[in-house]
Amino acid sequence: GCILDGKLYPFGEIARTENCFRCSCSQDAMRCCSLFHTPIGYDKENCKVVFNKKSCNYDVVQKSDPSKECVVYSRV
Repeated sequence: GCILDGKLYPFGEIARTENCFRCSCSQDAMRCCSLFHTPIGYDKENCKVVFNKKSCNYDVVQKSDPSKECVVYSRV
């Protein structure tokens, strides 16, 4: 298998790792891509980015009240 972040994964396709990546494990290499997109277009003065491990995505919330989401204009 392949080891990623200290955890052993079997050969083949891995739909979702603990750290929100989709990977392909072979005897030659392990290739991974993220399941999330990083927000870049939002109100940086009043909002902050928080990683949500349950949904494998970034939440953009108000700094003054993290229970309220902010509008995100673009992600990469």
